[in-house]
Amino acid sequence: MADPPSFRRHPHPFSIDLIRWLPSSSSSSSSDRLLAAAVHDPAAPSSSSHLHLLPLHDPSSPLAALPLPSRAASLRCSPSVLAAATSSGSLHLLPSSLDAAGSAGVSVPAGAGFHVGPVRGLDCGGGGEEWVTAGEDGRVHVVGGGGDGRVVARRLWDGKGMAGYEAARWASAAEFATGGAGCGVQWWDRRKGDAVVAQCKGVWGRGIVTGMVHSIDIHPSRKHICVVGGSSGTIFAWDLRWPQQPIPLSGLGLNGTAQPVSESEVWEVLFDNYTQSTDIISSASTRILPVMMCSEDGILAVVEQDERPLELLAEPCAINSFDIDPQNPSDVVCALEWESIGVLTRGRDTMAEE
Repeated sequence: MADPPSFRRHPHPFSIDLIRWLPSSSSSSSSDRLLAAAVHDPAAPSSSSHLHLLPLHDPSSPLAALPLPSRAASLRCSPSVLAAATSSGSLHLLPSSLDAAGSAGVSVPAGAGFHVGPVRGLDCGGGGEEWVTAGEDGRVHVVGGGGDGRVVARRLWDGKGMAGYEAARWASAAEFATGGAGCGVQWWDRRKGDAVVAQCKGVWGRGIVTGMVHSIDIHPSRKHICVVGGSSGTIFAWDLRWPQQPIPLSGLGLNGTAQPVSESEVWEVLFDNYTQSTDIISSASTRILPVMMCSEDGILAVVEQDERPLELLAEPCAINSFDIDPQNPSDVVCALEWESIGVLTRGRDTMAEE
């Protein structure tokens, strides 16, 4: 029998845009586990934006605050690097073992040689040595070491404003997916000349609703399947084996009469390794694994193909971001728009530990 879930709100002095778990061992206690949050102070004379390093046991008391030149638009963490991209178009790479004295890092400045405007798509891949960035300016870059302590950004694509990107996710050392407005979801393969090799042009809710891609996730054991979250509460899966047949999981018009779990923007989606599927899962199965989402209208929920959504939270404000602890997937943190951090601990049972 699983324990009932618990939820705790921790007030924070600033607005929280994005939140991520920092790497830890599975044996770490709650007093040892750390979070990274992108925060800003809208009341400051000039916009004040920082990365905060937070202890899980007291997320209201930052251990470190590192300034950013503008508001963070995306935040990701690899085992060794914490990366933040900003609304002005810069990228900042910092050691994930930050301390209160500050840590040296490297940056790629905004501008004509990189991005102009928000970089909302950001992910680590290429064997952990490279980052992909995708911006509202329609540009896509791969960023890696230049061999002399610098980082080098190599442009793969420039949409020249005709399409803007909101999401990016690596699938392997050679493949990644991007999505946004005007481009649907694109699959890139670096083995084929850094080119787009497949595209899903925005089939939302079986064609009844069209919208924008905000988030993409790819399951590590099923790298041919993307799950996508976007506008109007739409969540769908895209299987590269059948690229013309996206699988709707939630959205207006789904199954003709079913209502979506949310009717607003779905800000993030992640495959949920904690929730057990109602079906037997095998590597050959075509069933989509459970997915967690958060939304503009304050919903945190788990959706599963052909099943009723499991609502975990219904907040009176937007849930801007969330993250599932990869070492302890029963634990979830979320960024609540009204200046607080939520920590959800789901009941542990023998099924969840397998």
